[in-house]
Amino acid sequence: MTPVQIDIQDARHIIQQEADALNNMALCQDDNFIRACQAIHQCTGSVVLSGIGKAGIIAQKISATLASTGTPSHFLHAAEAIHGDLGRLRSDDLVIVLSHSGSSEEIVRLIALIKQQGLPMIAITGDRQSPLAQYSNLTLWLGNIEEVCPLGVAPSTSTTCMLALGDALALTVMKARNFNAEDYARYHPGGALGRKLVTVEQASLYSHQERLPVASDRCTVQEAIVQSETNATMRHGCIMLVDDKGRLSGLITDGDLRRRIKNQFDQLHSLPVAEIMTRQPKVVKPKTLASEAMAIIHKHRIDELPVVDDNNIPVGLIDVQDLIALKVIQ
Repeated sequence: MTPVQIDIQDARHIIQQEADALNNMALCQDDNFIRACQAIHQCTGSVVLSGIGKAGIIAQKISATLASTGTPSHFLHAAEAIHGDLGRLRSDDLVIVLSHSGSSEEIVRLIALIKQQGLPMIAITGDRQSPLAQYSNLTLWLGNIEEVCPLGVAPSTSTTCMLALGDALALTVMKARNFNAEDYARYHPGGALGRKLVTVEQASLYSHQERLPVASDRCTVQEAIVQSETNATMRHGCIMLVDDKGRLSGLITDGDLRRRIKNQFDQLHSLPVAEIMTRQPKVVKPKTLASEAMAIIHKHRIDELPVVDDNNIPVGLIDVQDLIALKVIQ
């Protein structure tokens, strides 16, 4: 079969036309964009995105972006709304409808249903005179768009502009919420980026409520074991030793005890913990990234890391198994 001839200039022209349309669309945004962001930020319910056809697919993506950046959101299929999906709407919701023409049959029908429920509606459309624009509380105009499709009919430039405008809405509101990397990780715990941003505080087996294996640094080994067993709610491979003010002063691990057993088995239980503890052990803070904690564990060949607050008081204990469970290492 003879390969079809493709002109790379055609592709470059299409991309450039869409880039030009994006620039023009950006210049079209006015105070309505600010009001739309404020409405999204102030919405106490869910921001519901809707559309039909290719615009509906873009609406789903924008909804997903909103949800992952701190704004509760879901998608309502314009055609399915009259077949039961209207039940997705609640009185405190905000609806954003995407349609280039703003006048397709499904969209006009949806407009009536939304207005009947008295919900605020934002239009993203290419026609400011369309029914969608006329009956919406706010209209975000895409500008005068010509589809780059050779026939001038397949949604292409219009959907590119819708997607960019939706990203602008979601990310502007994200910034207004002071949504940070930790928040992002909380919403993306299964993703590679989310795992990299997970903190020690968010590790699966770490808990502020967990009673820790803590003992006084002035007691004997036997007393430390008893104290730690009494205090801890979970079994650990080490004992954190603290001074009179509750500050971490040292650490005793199972390995420390095994090494002492060889030569001092009979006296081990009565030895002061201060003689065998590791002073100034490696520690992390609750806000330390889990990936940083794993790097410390690997570098120093240890299994557990005390978690301390700004006053060096133990508030948790992170185990290498906790980090493996989070799949911190790829």
